[in-house]
Amino acid sequence: MKLSTFFVSSALIFSVAVARPSRLAERIAARESRRSRPFTPSDSARASGNSTHAEFSTNWSGVSPPSGQTFTTVTGTFTVPTPSGNGAASAWVGIDGDTAQQSILQSGVDFTASGGRVSFDAWFEWFPNFATDFSNFPIAAGNVITVTVHSTSSTTGTATLVNESTGKTVTQALTAPDSAAALKGQNAEWIVEDFEEGDSLVPFADFGTVTFTGASASTASSSLGPASGVILDIEQNGEVLTSVSTSGSTISVSHT
Repeated sequence: MKLSTFFVSSALIFSVAVARPSRLAERIAARESRRSRPFTPSDSARASGNSTHAEFSTNWSGVSPPSGQTFTTVTGTFTVPTPSGNGAASAWVGIDGDTAQQSILQSGVDFTASGGRVSFDAWFEWFPNFATDFSNFPIAAGNVITVTVHSTSSTTGTATLVNESTGKTVTQALTAPDSAAALKGQNAEWIVEDFEEGDSLVPFADFGTVTFTGASASTASSSLGPASGVILDIEQNGEVLTSVSTSGSTISVSHT
């Protein structure tokens, strides 16, 4: 869950982050205020046409395995898309934030489109802290990124990103911001998110399709894939904006 101060005018202006390969002169806000938001149900309780397990959310699209276990590690690999239009979205993996909404250990990549230009940010976050960008980790459209988050305890963990296309790896140790943010391990997720800046969701970019491969969520004694998970679709203002499908350890999230 990330939150950046993402100020949006009628012209949609975005700020620049150090890790971005593209410099957007129009971006004026600082990324220190960007943050994810826990799973937020939409006005519709359940989605139709996608899966008997599908649910609607205003901000999350992807898969969350059923709770009832204690997840400690989540991993997935995806190809960075080229967003279009004016807006942004984020692909990430994480622990908690669905039924356990006081905390999320997560990491992933933002993709932003503004005025025909695109930019990317790799980040880590322990909600309710804001997201922090990885430095010296350039990303381009078409790069293959593997993201892994691992909790070493309820209040400590790591986030690791591997750019399989460049061979670059970054790892960050994280600590819960306070005792209320201790992980429950109830949820694991592979998500494309309409994230938050300045207490409101950013305009949701058309990202085409993000496909997570090698998706796996582990407990202390076993691991499982997304097949048994709950499918989440984004619905805003009565319009369904995503479509999700799963096959084995693969999850495809498409902008509709």
